[in-house]
Amino acid sequence: MTSTAVARRSTEDKLTGRQKAAILCMAVGAEEAAKITQRLTSDEVDLISFEIAKMDRVQPDLAESVLVEWIESAVASEALSSGGVDYAKEILEKAFGSTKASNILKRVVTQLADTAGLSRLHNADPQQIANMFRNEHPQTIALILAHLVSPQTAAVLKELDPALGGDIAFRMAKMEKVSPEMLLLIEKSLGTDTELEFQQGMSRAGGPAAVAEVLNLLHGSLEKQILEKISGQDSALAEQIKNLMFVFEDIVGVEDHAVQRILRDIETKTLALALKGASGELRQRIMSQMSQRAVAALKEEIEMLGSVRVRDVEAAQATIVAQARALEEAGEIVLNGSENDLVS
Repeated sequence: MTSTAVARRSTEDKLTGRQKAAILCMAVGAEEAAKITQRLTSDEVDLISFEIAKMDRVQPDLAESVLVEWIESAVASEALSSGGVDYAKEILEKAFGSTKASNILKRVVTQLADTAGLSRLHNADPQQIANMFRNEHPQTIALILAHLVSPQTAAVLKELDPALGGDIAFRMAKMEKVSPEMLLLIEKSLGTDTELEFQQGMSRAGGPAAVAEVLNLLHGSLEKQILEKISGQDSALAEQIKNLMFVFEDIVGVEDHAVQRILRDIETKTLALALKGASGELRQRIMSQMSQRAVAALKEEIEMLGSVRVRDVEAAQATIVAQARALEEAGEIVLNGSENDLVS
C-alpha cells in the first residue's frame, strides 16, 4: 500500500457515519441523494445536511473510497440477510477475493450489530423497536422479527406502515435457513438481560407457517392489507399463508353459526372425504351442527368411501378451508377470535 493510500485509509477510518453519508450524497448527485434521504427521518436529513455544509471539498480518492465501501457493504448486507454468513462469504469471495471478503464481512457484521439497532433493543417495547427500524432495509427487519416470538413480531408490525409490514412479512415468508452465526450475532447484540424472547435452538426462521402464525394475531384490516401486499408479489405464497392461518382442525373452535354457514355450501361427498382425516373431536363438532338426517347421510357417505388417498383428503379439507376463508373475507363469519371481537 502506497503512502497516499495509507493516508487516505487513515482519513477514511476517522470519518463518522454521518460524514460518510454526506460524502456519499455528494458523490452520487442531487437526484440520487434525494432518493436516499427520502428513507431517512427529518432529524437524520438535517444532520447529514449539516455535514455537507461543513465540507468545502472532498478529495476524489476519498469519495471513491467511501463509494466502494458503500457498494461492498450493500452487497454483503444483502447476502447476509438472504442466506447468512456462509452465503455472504461465498458471494464476497467471488466478487473481491478471499482476503478482502473476510475484511468486508467482519466490518459489515459489526455494522449490522450497530446500525440495525440490535445493541439498543434492551428492554425495548414494540413501539420502540418499530421506531428504530423504520429506516432499515425490510430484509434486515424481517431477519430480526423472524426470530422473535409471534406475539412480539405481531406487536411490532402493528406499529409499522402496512405497506412496509407487508414487505417484511413477504420476506419472512420467503426466508428459509439462517446461519447459526447470524443468530449468535443477534443474540449477542441484544444481550442476556433483554425482555425480548427469542425462539431458541432454531436453524430455520420465517417461512409461510411462521407468517401465518403472526397474522393470526392481527385481526381486521391490517391482516388483510399485509396479505394483499404479499399477494401482489406472490399470489401463490399468499394463498399458502391464508390456508396455514386457518387449518381444517381449527373448525373445532369456530362459533356454532359459523360452522353451520360453512357447511351450507359444502357437498356431502367433499365433507365426508375431509372428515376421513379428521380427529374424533372435529367430527363430533361438525355433526353437532347438522340435522340427524344430514348426519346419517354423512356417515353413510364416509363408510362408502372406504380407503382414500391422503392427498384427496387434504384437497377436500383445503376446499372447505378456502370456503371458510372466503366467507370470512365477505364478512359473513369470524374464524379467528370470537363474537366479542365484533361491534355493531
